[in-house]
Amino acid sequence: MERTIVRSRLVLSRPARPATGEDAAIAQDLLDTLQAHEATCAGMAANMVGQSVSIIAFFDERKRACVMLNPRIIERTGAYQTQEGCLSLDGVRPATRHRRIKVSWQDLDMAEHTATYQGFVAQVIQHECDHLAGIVI
Repeated sequence: MERTIVRSRLVLSRPARPATGEDAAIAQDLLDTLQAHEATCAGMAANMVGQSVSIIAFFDERKRACVMLNPRIIERTGAYQTQEGCLSLDGVRPATRHRRIKVSWQDLDMAEHTATYQGFVAQVIQHECDHLAGIVI
């Protein structure tokens, strides 16, 4: 189900709790909301739909909608400065990102995965992981 986008900095600045297998409905709502905003959004964190739980959704290199529970960036290389916008906020802000990241996460069955991302998808994942930590750019 598509959810309303949260714009409250107070809500967005709360760190997320770990996701469990019981959070599948939140993950699906996040995917539905991301797909409803695909023209203006490349990724979302659960707190952007009012749920302080560690789940992100994003479009990968092939424009497929993906979801990660409890994502953790375990390696970063190639720091650079950029400007980013956010569906929850007006305007753009400076951010430091990394060109290549390695991420560990769980899928909806709570199975562990690890993969390396680069370029724009890596930037999106970093932005959404910041949301989970309560970091608002």
